[in-house]
Amino acid sequence: MLADVVLAVHVAIVIFITVALPLIWIGAALRWRWIRIGWLRALHLGAIGFVALESLAGIACPLTVWEALLRHRQPPQGLIQQWIERALYYDLPAWVFTLAYTAFALAVALTWWIVPPRATSRSG
Repeated sequence: MLADVVLAVHVAIVIFITVALPLIWIGAALRWRWIRIGWLRALHLGAIGFVALESLAGIACPLTVWEALLRHRQPPQGLIQQWIERALYYDLPAWVFTLAYTAFALAVALTWWIVPPRATSRSG
């Protein structure tokens, strides 16, 4: 049960990281105000930055490690769980992921510069 919660959190983070970038680009074109919220953009940049840095350092994602420990490395039990695990875990060389994470982090950082968040004031 706890392993399923960890997997769900992991999926939510993956969705946040991957979906936020195109939404920021679309939002910039459509002048959506929320895409310039500073703390949200900082959270996005920090999340992909963490993923890229852990990959560059050769460190496994803590959520992946925690889930594997909780499952005692058992295969998934349900159909949805199998689909989610297939979507998250690929059998490719580590350098492919490091390159992908780093390139994505650079795209997020570049987007920060091209579509900067607005400074927020204390009065709202």
